[in-house]
Amino acid sequence: MLDDTDTRLLAALQRDAHLTAHEMGERLHLSASQAGRRRQRLEAEGYITGYTARLDPLKLGLNVQGFVQVHLNTHGPEHSRSFAQLLATRPEIVSAWTMTGDADYLLRVYCDDLPHLNRLIHEVLLPHAAVARVHSQIVMDQLKPDGPLPT
Repeated sequence: MLDDTDTRLLAALQRDAHLTAHEMGERLHLSASQAGRRRQRLEAEGYITGYTARLDPLKLGLNVQGFVQVHLNTHGPEHSRSFAQLLATRPEIVSAWTMTGDADYLLRVYCDDLPHLNRLIHEVLLPHAAVARVHSQIVMDQLKPDGPLPT
């Protein structure tokens, strides 16, 4: 069970994962050791699954962000497993979801340029045996950056 202090700690860490135990304690009105123990407990219980750095895709030359809807023509477990393995091998596919509705999968991709996106679609995704069609959408501007989860 999370208490109010735990949720405030999680919110603070989502904004800045570099907070020291001392800084967390100051924000939460706890001692540094209490704040550190709470963080360790939240990590051990799986509320905190890891720490990452957010990178600027444009500075890395990833000029095209897109979403690709994938529609399957067959839904057997072997095809699903094979398609999931394909997704895992492609670094430009940064996240993937199975979906309800018309599309079976939604992929978030970052590519160097439009030809790279075109190759991903036509040389990687469409040739897969289970894929019937794809529908891509190119991001023009991201109005709200990826943010923290509500706590």
